[in-house]
Parts: sequence; C-alpha cells; structure tokens
Amino acid sequence: MSEFTHLIDLASSRLGGEAVATNDDFFAPKDNLLKPQPPIFIPDKYTDRGKWMDGWESRRRRTPGHDWCIVKLGLPGIIHSFVVDTAFFKGNYPSHCSIDGCGLPPGADPTRDDVTWHPVLERSELAGDSKNAFSIKDPRRFTHLRLNIFPDGGVARLHVMGEVLPDWTRILAAGAEIDLVAAVNGGYVVDVSDRFFGDARNMLMPYPAPNMGDGWETKRRRGPGHDWAIVRLGMQGAIRRVELSTAHYKGNYPDSASIEATVVKDESRGVSADVSTRAIAGWTDVLPQTKLQPDHLHEFADELGAGVHASHVRLNIFPDGGVSRFRVYGIPLPDARRQAVVRQLNAMDAPELRAAFADFCAAPAWIDRMTASRPFASAEAILAAADEAAKVVPDADWLEAFRHHPRIGERQAERIQSEAARGMSSSEQAGVERAAAADVAALAEGNRAYEARFGYVFIVSAAGRTVPEMLAMLKERLGHDAAAELRVAAAEQQKITRLRLARLFG
Repeated sequence: MSEFTHLIDLASSRLGGEAVATNDDFFAPKDNLLKPQPPIFIPDKYTDRGKWMDGWESRRRRTPGHDWCIVKLGLPGIIHSFVVDTAFFKGNYPSHCSIDGCGLPPGADPTRDDVTWHPVLERSELAGDSKNAFSIKDPRRFTHLRLNIFPDGGVARLHVMGEVLPDWTRILAAGAEIDLVAAVNGGYVVDVSDRFFGDARNMLMPYPAPNMGDGWETKRRRGPGHDWAIVRLGMQGAIRRVELSTAHYKGNYPDSASIEATVVKDESRGVSADVSTRAIAGWTDVLPQTKLQPDHLHEFADELGAGVHASHVRLNIFPDGGVSRFRVYGIPLPDARRQAVVRQLNAMDAPELRAAFADFCAAPAWIDRMTASRPFASAEAILAAADEAAKVVPDADWLEAFRHHPRIGERQAERIQSEAARGMSSSEQAGVERAAAADVAALAEGNRAYEARFGYVFIVSAAGRTVPEMLAMLKERLGHDAAAELRVAAAEQQKITRLRLARLFG
C-alpha cells in the first residue's frame, strides 16, 4: 500500500464536503468537484452553455486575475496530499493551481474579507487529463480550502487525502464512550488483505451504507487462509462493545469473524509511522471467531474480552466476503485524551482555536493570552497557561465571560453558547435538577436580587454543590461591595475554567 492511499478524502461530499463559493462556474458547477465517484465523459452531451463536463469549469478569462473555488472540508484534519484530477479536460484545463487553507469555527463564513488564508500548496504546474498528485508537509488543522486555478479552465475532482483531527475539546466534553474507529473520530484503515469489490475504508463511514457497493468486500478466496483489515483507532481506548454490520450482503457475507487488538507505541503520531501486520506483534483477542448472519447488524458486548486496550484492531473475516459497517465503542484512555487535545490545540488555526477556548472561559484577554501561549508541551502546560492568563484579565473582560453562563438553574445564557459549552453548564448544574422545588424557587429569586445589585449573573462553580450550599453562598455574596464581589466572581470563573479543562484531560 503506497503512502497516504489509505487515508480519508477529507473533502469528499459523502462526508459533508461542500464547494461553498466560486467566482465562476459558467460551464460546469463547482459541486462536481467533490463527488466521490470517478469522473465520466459523455461525448455527445451538451448544455445550453456548452459541452457538459463532469467537473468544475470556468469560462475563458479575458481579464487579468485567476479563478477560485472555496471548499468546506467534510472532516477537518491534517492534509498529507492533494490530487487535482483534470480527467477529460484536455484543451481546457488550467495551466497551474495553488491551494490555501484556513481553520474556522462552525458557522463561520469563509468568504468574508477578513478571513486569513494560509498557503498550503504553492503555485504548481498541472497536466491535462491527469491525476496531478502533490505531497504536503503541514502540521496545521484546516476546515476550509481555496483552490486557485490559473488563469481559468476545468478540474474534474479535488481529493484531499489526510488524517482526520476531530474537535476533541467538544467531543470529549460529553464524557461518554465514543466510536474509536469511526472516520469522523480519526480512525482509518492501515492495511488490508484484499479490497477487490469494496474499499475497507467504507466500513468506517458515519452514514448507513446505501447498498453493498459502499462496504468492504473481498474477492472469493480459492485457497487457504482468511481476509483481514487493520484499523488504527482515532484514539487509544478501552473497548466496551462492537457492532459489525453485514447490511446488503446476503449471498456474500463472511461465514464468521473475529476481532483482535494491540497497542502500538507511536511517539510521532504520524501516519508515516503506521505499520503493517508483519510488524505488529502481541495481538489480544477481543471477539473469538463467531458465526455471522446475512444482512444483519451484529452487536457484541458480553462476548468481548474484558478490559482490552487498543490503538489498533484487526478484523478477521472467514474465509472472505463483505462487511458493511464496523464500530468499536469504548472509553478513551487518559494519556491518549491528553495527547489528542494538546495536538488539536497546537494544530488549530487562530479563529477556530479562539472559539474552542471560549467554551472554557470567554474573557477576550484570557483567550488572547492562551492563543499566544502555543505551542503547548503537555496538558499540564495548558492548565498552567490558563492560570497565568487569568492574571491579566481586566474587569470588563470578566464581565464578558460571565455573559456566556446561564443563570444557575437555567439553560439559556445571554451570549450564544456552543453545544459543548451548554453540555458542560448542564453537567455542572446537575444538582439543581435534584433539588426541592422550594429551594429552586429561592435560587431563582436570589438570582434576580443578585443581578439587580451587581448587573451580571451569579457566577459560582456549581459542580458538586447542592442548591442549599449555593443559596448560602449567594446570600453571603450579596453583602459584598461591587469591587469585592467582582474579584470573587472572577475567582469562581477561574475554578470553572480549570475544572472544565481538567475534566477534558480525564
């Protein structure tokens, strides 16, 4: 298997990739650029604008400049190669291309004039009717790309082969088990015995398979042995349960399957460090060889080996056949959590990083200081930086941070919160849901009195505290003068920030 061919096409429309804007798609629409299917050519097909082409094609440019298309990646990540496919564009392909990237928070508009684009691929020559491949060495995490073509012309497909780098700060905030092998969580196939009818990467896709062409299917085995696929987990974890679907495979499903796991130490955390089956030793049984059924979702929990930790799993099918989807649910290991979060925060572009930090503390000066503190060497370094950053926050910025918290006992904050931030607030206030109705009513009345006196919501680190405890604190703090209370509220905000970061790291 050649380098990077096993990785995920981050831009594919089947993963949510979208061509969001272009300056010109007169002859062929920009949406064709990210289709997962290979491009086709129909000789006698025309539209009212000219020859129909299965790609993105701009008109002939008669003025200075160049054409461009902005792409939202389906899965953010670290890019390892581009394939600019000019299939069937022979006399109308661009002579050169370049690609820029940026990382933006969810919902941000990539067409705004204030977006900072970073060069990822320098201006490079293209060949017509060819798969033009370019290797990339860039450690940054991108959410959007801008394909520039010079001066105009047609590109059939843009493939962005890379390593998915999820937003762990939000995924892990929920504290629940995750699908450790899912493509959306960074899992990918390292090696496979056979992919004749269907690519093993299909098993890790987040959506249900529409047909048996969207799974992993091997050729009919005529000799001894069995087929297998090795999957690298997006994060090391303790395996709790497994799902194995043979949906759509009726006369060609495997007779049986087994699953093994191992932990491979990888200091570099780079895809080039992946190893083949010949180099991996010490596989541990997760699921013994088990009979399968056709067109069926198999769920395994009690059958699994207890307490198995894994960085890689090997799915064995006997003797051959097709598997639609493969899920391995588990709890991320603490060290793996910390390493993943550190890597993500170091790789994020500034706009997205600022949005991620705002979930923990929305004081602008705190976010500025944290952003400037990169690169972080460890989770401990992030916690230390958070404490140091809090020392330079002015009063006005603390007040802004308070606006991102709902009242104790409520769900809606003055400022819009991300889903992860709302989840953290809800978890921290879990004690309110178990409180007596009279105490909750008293807390609501106290909130109103506090806001009337100080002009902002009552800020308290609510995790682990009962409503009577918080009521007592509220009444005591109503006796403070404005300056003293702001210092107390800021200290409570710092406790919340540190607690949220500590929980994230596990």
